[in-house]
Amino acid sequence: MPTTSQHPRLFFLLVAAMAVVVVVSNILVEYPVGSILTLAAFTYPIAFVVTDLSNWFLGVKYARRVVLSGFVLGVGLSLWLADPRIALASGTAFLIAHMVDISVFAGFRRRYHADAIKASWWKLPLFSSWSVAALDTWLFFSIAFVGTDVPWPLLATGDFFVKMIAPIALLPIYRLSIGWRLA
Repeated sequence: MPTTSQHPRLFFLLVAAMAVVVVVSNILVEYPVGSILTLAAFTYPIAFVVTDLSNWFLGVKYARRVVLSGFVLGVGLSLWLADPRIALASGTAFLIAHMVDISVFAGFRRRYHADAIKASWWKLPLFSSWSVAALDTWLFFSIAFVGTDVPWPLLATGDFFVKMIAPIALLPIYRLSIGWRLA
């Protein structure tokens, strides 16, 4: 597995991508789409692609560093640019869900032989993202909106369904990103 000293630009690119997704999502969560979604439902799943690509290219240790660094930058900027309650909820859900995602992804990777991973590369990001979708959604919406007038159970349900569909829609991006590593 490469280290960040071998691929420092990749590490910093992934950290920057993570921070941008967190900040943008924390701003967009305040904009509803109808009565069952927020705009963040369409941006936040990209964070799981970033986590999984970090895990794929850099391994568990550095994927955790990408998540932690992206967390610090993203939540720090969100405290300034978004509602602090949203930033706190996002940070809590983000950190827990992405650390679990890293472990699930790595577990699937260890379970399969390298040839099997090449044939079914799509299982790693799909199953790891699906496995934490409910945890992430429940943590975020219950912390951010419990005790408010926001219809958060409805928003959380819509968000959860997008998080179940988004990993499928994002598979081409993941595949293009890892393509040269499968050969």
